[in-house]
Amino acid sequence: MTPHSQRILVIEDEAQILRFVRLALEAADYAVTEAATLNQGMLQAGTNHPDLIILDLNLPDGDGIELVKAVRNWSDMPILILSARLQESDKIQALDSGADDYLSKPFSVGELTARVRALLRRKSRTGDDSSPRIEFGEVQIDFSKRTVLRNGAAVHLTPIEYKLLSALLSHPGKVITQKALLKDVWGPTFTESGHYLRIYVGHLRQKLETDPTQPKHFITEIGVGYRFNI
Repeated sequence: MTPHSQRILVIEDEAQILRFVRLALEAADYAVTEAATLNQGMLQAGTNHPDLIILDLNLPDGDGIELVKAVRNWSDMPILILSARLQESDKIQALDSGADDYLSKPFSVGELTARVRALLRRKSRTGDDSSPRIEFGEVQIDFSKRTVLRNGAAVHLTPIEYKLLSALLSHPGKVITQKALLKDVWGPTFTESGHYLRIYVGHLRQKLETDPTQPKHFITEIGVGYRFNI
C-alpha cells in the first residue's frame, strides 16, 4: 500500500493544531479528513473507515476515550492519541481502552509522521503476513519452531522471557501498558508487579539488543509500558 492510498482522520477541535497536523500529513502524501467534535469523528470513522485515526481527547462534546472504545467494538484501525493531558493515568487509560499510541502536545512534525508511519506499517502487516518468522537487528525468531537466533547462534530464553518476547512482538510499534503485559505474561493476579517487567525486559535487552544500555528495539515508555520497534 502506498502513502497516497492511505487515509487519515484527524479529530481535533483546536483549529491551529488541526491545520498544523493536516499540512504535515499532506506534505507526507496522506489523504486527510477532519472532524472537530466527538460526534463528527464517530460519523467519519464509521462511514469512511480511515486507515488511521489521530484523536484529541479533549473535545467539546465529549471525551475522546469514548470514541476509542466505540471504534474498538468494530475495528482494529490504528488510533494515535494527540493530547495535552500529561498525566500517566490518562495515557494508561487511553492505551488500555484500545488506543495504539499516545503523543503529547506540543510535538514535532518529525515525531508525528514517524509515529504515523510506524502504526501504518503495523496495520499493513496485521493479517497480511502469516509468516511465523521475524527479524530485527542481529536477531532471527521462528515462532513455529520456538527458536531464537542472534548472528546465527541460538539464544536461550526462559519460558517467561519467551512469553514476554512474544507478547511484545505481537504488536510491533504499539505501546503496551505494564498492566496489559503483566496480565498477559504472568496472569491477572500480577498486574501491580511492575518490577517483574523491568527485570525481564532487562534480560531481553541483554540477550537481544546490540547495546543493552541504548536499546533500539525494546523501548520503555516511562510510567506507561513498553514498545517493540523492528
